[in-house]
Amino acid sequence: MQTWLTLEEFCKLSGKSKSEVIKACRDKSLRCKKSDGVIYIEIESLANAIVPVEELEVIEQSSDVAERTIGMLLTLHEKVLMSKDETIDALKEENDFLKNSIYSIQEVYEDSQETIKRLQKQLEICQQELEFCRKKYKLMWGKVLKKSEEE
Repeated sequence: MQTWLTLEEFCKLSGKSKSEVIKACRDKSLRCKKSDGVIYIEIESLANAIVPVEELEVIEQSSDVAERTIGMLLTLHEKVLMSKDETIDALKEENDFLKNSIYSIQEVYEDSQETIKRLQKQLEICQQELEFCRKKYKLMWGKVLKKSEEE
């Protein structure tokens, strides 16, 4: 089954001017007919008008290159995805290491705070004992001095 377009419709679809289309009809590169003063062009010829046969051959040859390029791009894409996954895994491991380090530092800090409190308490006890010894010493020497003065 053949489908026919008017000259104007064909020009709109193909992007060609009327003079170019009429010239192609005269060269017989387009199938055309005239009916009731209206020029009709067969739709299958539209493909030839838009993309000449020579260009189709170039496109077929370049399709191998395109397939190889697409294959190469897919391979690169897979490598990028694998690299991304490896990077994410490495970051997760580093994150776990840092989290564990922070927990360890927190434990050491808490232990240090307990040690400081214990040492402060011992220092306070020692200061109280020292003060008691001073008072005892003063009382003792005070009595000794009073006795020596009385004698």
